[in-house]
Amino acid sequence: MEDDFQFVEQVGNNRLESVKDSIRDLGDPEDMMVEIMSILNETVIIPDVGETYTFIYNAKTPDIQYDQHPMVGVTDVFRWGFRGVNFHWDKIRNYTWQEVPGQLHLVRQSEIQSLLDIPYAYYLTNI
Repeated sequence: MEDDFQFVEQVGNNRLESVKDSIRDLGDPEDMMVEIMSILNETVIIPDVGETYTFIYNAKTPDIQYDQHPMVGVTDVFRWGFRGVNFHWDKIRNYTWQEVPGQLHLVRQSEIQSLLDIPYAYYLTNI
């Protein structure tokens, strides 16, 4: 009985599960990201270690491929930015403050798989 309550509680905290198919149907990663950001309206400027966020990122390093719409589990916060695991690549990446043009959108633990089910990653190469 207790396990059933926890499951209901987790699904109830997921803001994306009921709309992920309609977001996916948008087809364009930029349109998907706009919709995701409007739903994930818990935002911060400085992330907390151990939390997961999605945001828009514009890399500054030349000739690097990057994900403009990363979902990152934050592992470290520094004066220059933060570091974390990019869920789209399953790699640790660095993110500098100047290259985040907006806020970070908090992704609840119960929402991580829902976001992974939406192909909103937007891979670009910085020139």
